[in-house]
This record gives sequence, structure tokens and C-alpha cells, in this order.
Amino acid sequence: MHFENFIDHTLLKPTATDKDIIQLCSEALHYNFYGVCIQGCHIAVAKNLLKDSKVSLVSVLGFPLGAMSTKAKVNEAMDYMEQGANELDMVLNIGWLRSGNYLAVQEEIRQVKEVVGNNVLKVILETCYLTDAEIITACKIAVGAKADFVKTSTGFGSRGHLLKM
Repeated sequence: MHFENFIDHTLLKPTATDKDIIQLCSEALHYNFYGVCIQGCHIAVAKNLLKDSKVSLVSVLGFPLGAMSTKAKVNEAMDYMEQGANELDMVLNIGWLRSGNYLAVQEEIRQVKEVVGNNVLKVILETCYLTDAEIITACKIAVGAKADFVKTSTGFGSRGHLLKM
């Protein structure tokens, strides 16, 4: 098994330059990584570099806080898909989840998935801010809204989190 085919080579720092994105894409092509994960402002640069490859173009929305409006996330998703992203990683609205506003969380994910269509939508939980019960609830909501995957962290939170079993 070739594990490199499962790696999203990621650069989400706000200081990333075009040169950094070019290097990221070159490395992904060289090592045959599954995809590159970048901020939306870099999609055009990455798309041009990856156009004749099997490397997936992944972008993030609502990143890193997840606290913007549903309309903003949906518009961001439409923009990134139109620019050529193959997959989107969406940050869950933690405040809504922690307030018990589960229908709003689910509806937001559902609306974004509608834009993404058959492409992959991953929902990012910033698990360091959630209890185990909230993580379980968030996963159930994401699955119910037809998200394809759930991720545990943006990498910008205070720490990762492991669910106690």
C-alpha cells in the first residue's frame, strides 16, 4: 500500500506566498500525494500547477474560526468550486453547537454539501474546545447532513483532542 496516496499536503498559514504554494504543489506532484490543501486565495495558482495531474485540489472555508454566517460559507463554497477546487474542508460553527443550536449546524453543513455536490466535503471540528459529548453530537450532525468526513482540528486551536473511549 502506498500511504502517500492518502496525504493532503497542507499549507494554510496566512503568510503563505505564491512561491510557497508552488513549492507545495511541486512536492505533492513529486511524491504523488493525494491532494494539496490551501487557502482559497491560492486556488488559481495551484490549479494551474496541478491541471494535468491526479493531485486533488482541496480548499478550506470558514477557516479557521467557523463563526461566519451560513450565507458566507455557502458563497465561499460556490466561489471555490467554480475556481476549480475538488474538495472542501469546512469549519463547523462551534458557538452554535455549544449553544445547542443543532438544526442551524446541520442546515449549514447541508447547504454547503449541496454546493459541493458529489465532491468531497469534510467538516472540521475544533475538538480542543469541545467535550466528548459535543464531539459525538457534532459527528452525528455532520453525518446526518451528508458530510463525507469529519476532521478533528484546524491546527490553529490550542491543542488536538482524543475522544476517551
